[in-house]
Amino acid sequence: MEPTEPTEAAQAPARQRTAATVPALDLGGDVVDLAAALVDVSSVSGDERALADAVEAALRALPHLRVDRDGDAVVARTIGGAPSRVLVAGHLDTVPIADNVPSRRELRDGREWLVGRGSVDMKGGVATQLALAAAISDHLATGASLDREVTVVLYDHEEVDSALNGLGRLARNHPGWLACDAAVLGEPTSAGVEGGCQGTLRAEVRLTGRAAHSARAWRGVNAVHAAAGVLARLTAHEPRVVDVDGLTYREGLQAVGITGGHAGNVVPDACTVTVNHRFAPDRDVAAATDHVREVLEGYEVVVTDAAGGARPGLDRPEVATLVAASGREPTAKLGWTDVARFADAGVPAVNYGPGDPLACHTDDEACATDEIRECAAVLLAWVRGDGHAVGDRG
Repeated sequence: MEPTEPTEAAQAPARQRTAATVPALDLGGDVVDLAAALVDVSSVSGDERALADAVEAALRALPHLRVDRDGDAVVARTIGGAPSRVLVAGHLDTVPIADNVPSRRELRDGREWLVGRGSVDMKGGVATQLALAAAISDHLATGASLDREVTVVLYDHEEVDSALNGLGRLARNHPGWLACDAAVLGEPTSAGVEGGCQGTLRAEVRLTGRAAHSARAWRGVNAVHAAAGVLARLTAHEPRVVDVDGLTYREGLQAVGITGGHAGNVVPDACTVTVNHRFAPDRDVAAATDHVREVLEGYEVVVTDAAGGARPGLDRPEVATLVAASGREPTAKLGWTDVARFADAGVPAVNYGPGDPLACHTDDEACATDEIRECAAVLLAWVRGDGHAVGDRG
């Protein structure tokens, strides 16, 4: 059962925990070495405690930051007088390890790669955010100011049921910790800004028939055969390609599963086709539901899960300056990410981090180390207001 308040152990400072169980992280050193150190600490969803302890301990060692914790989510914030606040967030957990920890380095076609579970999704991105926290602390130690206040959020349980998501828990327990004018989620984007995200909807198309012995099939009505009409509708459907705030989103409406029948000699009297709809952020869940029902008019459609998307918010100055610092044209995020949680709160949010998203969850997951360094530099230039394109590689 999820606690409504942080446990005593979660609230205790990291220095009070057993030092032997907390690996030391060097936030001020080489950011690729930091990413490798993060990969080397196993943090499969539900087992993030050791990594969260290490992150908390490292952040608490930095001056000029306020550090709070709820469960295995750690939040560090600058507390100054800048006119706006931006938030960077990343998840600490990974999918299960597949003989790809500890990390290693490889050269491929003259380019160095960090190989290991979570290098792309998303410990490479977490490393850039921790390095940002250290650089901000050093910057403030000189007496300099920031162009904008910064919050760094590292959270748990992203790769599992959304009800367990650490970012969602923070929003419920401590919404003030997440207050900001714009947010950046460190999802892998190959070091380019991906604006907003698609919404997602799952529905069941439930078909009924009449059971009979298959030797006397004419006495029954085959519910599995009835699925042919549903599949024909989906095959003929042409999904939208739509512009939202200058970015192009491609929608999808697909059958992703079909079940029916319970014996080899019985005409099935029930069949279910599971459908997934990925929709552009100009539609909310209600409009997306209406669209699915329109396409499948005449069939029983039951929505089982849905989450709205997020508009890009590229017109907001905090987002526009990140795009400028990246030196690349922004693109649409084709998929759902936690940026939608910020959109629900009226906060524009984008995805930005190192790594090819196609490598997520693969056994040979690997992140190009030059992208880790690039993203770290872009984030620092962004929050300091350096005003030039760091990530432009021509």
